[in-house]
Amino acid sequence: MNITITTWVIIAIAVVVVIALGLFVVKRRRRRSRHLHKQFGPEYKHAVKEYGGPRKAEAELAAREKRIRKLDIRVLAPEEHSRFANAWRKTQTRFVDEPSKTIGEADDLVKEVMKTRGYPVGDFDQRSADISVDHPNVVTNYRAAHDIASRNNQGQATTEDLRQAMIHYRSLFEELLETTETAKAGGNQ
Repeated sequence: MNITITTWVIIAIAVVVVIALGLFVVKRRRRRSRHLHKQFGPEYKHAVKEYGGPRKAEAELAAREKRIRKLDIRVLAPEEHSRFANAWRKTQTRFVDEPSKTIGEADDLVKEVMKTRGYPVGDFDQRSADISVDHPNVVTNYRAAHDIASRNNQGQATTEDLRQAMIHYRSLFEELLETTETAKAGGNQ
C-alpha cells in the first residue's frame, strides 16, 4: 500500500509540475504578445494579416527586433541633421514644378538618411521591416509612398497620388531626423 501512495504522490507532483510549466509558458507567451503589440502598434496588425496569424507574425516581429539590436543605429550629428533638413526643403520646393521627378528624389533622400543612421538600405521589404521596429507608426506611410512611387515609375500615378506620396515620405523623414525620440527608441544607442 505504501508503494501505491508513493506512486500517487509522484504522479501528483508530476502533474503539478506540468501544469506549472504550462502556465509559465502561456504567461510568457502573453507577455511577449503584449510587448510586441505595444512596440509595433499598427505594424502588429499588418504583420498578423501578412503572416496569417499571431504566432508567425510575432516570430517575425521578434526577429526584426533582434536584427535591429545587432545594428549600429545612431542619431544624426547636428550638421547631418541640418544638411538633410535643407535637402528635404529643396526637394519639397521642386515638387510644384516637377512632382514626378521629386518623388524619386524623396525616396532617395529617405534611403540616404536611413543609411547614414545605420539602417541597411538594400531591399525595400527589408528596409520597411527594419524601420518598423523604431518607427512603427509611420512604416505604413512608407509602404504607401513606395507603392505610389512604383506606380509613378510606370506612369500610373496622378498628381494627387504624388502629393500624397510626398506627405507619406515626409512623415517618415521627419521621424528619422528626430534626435531625442530616436535616441530613446533606437537599437544600440
